[in-house]
Amino acid sequence: MKKILLFLVLISNVLFSQMPDISNVWLNNGKTYTGTIGSKDQQIKLKIDISEQDRKNDQEYFVSGYTMVDKNYTKFEGKFKIKKYRDSGKKGTVYGEYELAEEYKGKHSGMFRGKFVYTFRWNKNSEKVEQQYIELTGDWKSYDGTLDFKTRIQNSQ
Repeated sequence: MKKILLFLVLISNVLFSQMPDISNVWLNNGKTYTGTIGSKDQQIKLKIDISEQDRKNDQEYFVSGYTMVDKNYTKFEGKFKIKKYRDSGKKGTVYGEYELAEEYKGKHSGMFRGKFVYTFRWNKNSEKVEQQYIELTGDWKSYDGTLDFKTRIQNSQ
């Protein structure tokens, strides 16, 4: 019953553009996201330190943090935009796009752009979200246009 109520609340919020604030989701419980960048699947780490819901558009979240590839540490700022939400019983899925701009540090700094999928399970007994999984897939392009890599990054469980 509570799950149905939660689903109805989420649907009504989306229809009336009153998305609940899920900014804590992107923080990943303080853990680092990990993944790969480039054709040689070089390891990348991404950490989001700040996440805030946009007050004018509640489907968008401003984020900042840092990325690390090898020993190249670079701060970034950007946003996540929610495009769609789907509830299929015990599992919820949020789809969207992201854009993260690294601070300029020469050839090895640039922009991340792509899509994300956030899936989770709702525990009706504890009334909490469990088994969260976030995956970011897209591209990274250097500001000078000389480097262009595919990326795949996911949260640590």
